[in-house]
Amino acid sequence: MATTKQVMEGEEPVSPIAQLFSLPGLDVFNIVTIGCKTEGDPSTVVEGLKNTLINHPRFSSILVTGHGERKGKPKWIPTKVNVEEHVVVPEIDPNIENPDEFLEDYTSNMALSPMDMSKPLWEFHLLKLKTSHAKSIAVARFHHSLGDGMSLMSLLLACTRKTCDPEALPTFVSPTKSKAKNACWLLVAWLWFILRLMFHTCVEVIKALVHICFAGDTAAYLMGKPGVTLSTNKFIHRIISLDDVKKVKNALNMTVNDVLFGMVQAGLSRYLNQRYDLETTLKTRKTLHGVVFFNLRPNKDIEDLANMMAKGSKCRWGNSIGYVLIPLWLKSEDDILEYVRQAKTTMDRKKLSLEPLFSSGLLKLTMKVFGLTVSYKITRT
Repeated sequence: MATTKQVMEGEEPVSPIAQLFSLPGLDVFNIVTIGCKTEGDPSTVVEGLKNTLINHPRFSSILVTGHGERKGKPKWIPTKVNVEEHVVVPEIDPNIENPDEFLEDYTSNMALSPMDMSKPLWEFHLLKLKTSHAKSIAVARFHHSLGDGMSLMSLLLACTRKTCDPEALPTFVSPTKSKAKNACWLLVAWLWFILRLMFHTCVEVIKALVHICFAGDTAAYLMGKPGVTLSTNKFIHRIISLDDVKKVKNALNMTVNDVLFGMVQAGLSRYLNQRYDLETTLKTRKTLHGVVFFNLRPNKDIEDLANMMAKGSKCRWGNSIGYVLIPLWLKSEDDILEYVRQAKTTMDRKKLSLEPLFSSGLLKLTMKVFGLTVSYKITRT
């Protein structure tokens, strides 16, 4: 009786976003690929996970979704974790012909394979595979109901230490703070910021609602036909120089994310125009949109993220995300940097609006009023 009471006290409700991510047919995973300079020792990895990862309740609990045979309210149920079952060391031919392609196929299969819901929803795969960039590979898979990207980044930070001081967290260079300005100037700047925030919020939210309810995107180019499966999806690994990205970032006075978003737009635009002559088509038809997720946590310092797993932390664990609709710049540009400039212009408007908060609240309201089925259909479209 005492054991049952302890389990009931340890149970936690499942957030609405986590419920959505765990719906049948909408399983979403975070796949993390880590290249190592040396071959990993499974016993060392298991011991490290016992001392770090499973200390967090989410990684030592089973998700009961309320679907299938186990009816009821969705909840997290604490359980005893056998870490060895979550560390996979597959047998790989040491003389494999193309290790880079093997890794791409391996991670693609992980993304499309369901997880065992009778265990905590995470696993590590240690691949004795020498690629063109690493001597061995570690691939981690986390179900998205465990948390978003920021949560997993905090987990990574909390599990690492300095080589010179095994007890200290890694440190990062803090951005320089601007000097204090005149109080009157600060008041004017604050009022101007509020006006711009209200204006951009109204404009971006109305545009998003019109697009979702009435306009929609040009069909067929990126969306599969009804009933199509995901079996043809594949991960393609490409490594780019962060130094090169920073050079563009500093030259054009933008963020790393702006540069990466511009690169994605450039690649997507060239691919679609070469394959479909999309630029001519879009002159008479609708545009294409993408979705970008925003972190909604107010605390973004490295210490807050690293301490997110601690009790009483100011930074929330879980799926604290909103999303915005991004019109994709798909015109053929001779100047490749034009894609990056357009990305910055678009993202600056989105950052200066409350669209991510609105979208998050709208999704939660839809789930509460209409249920998971309607939310699932909206998400799939």
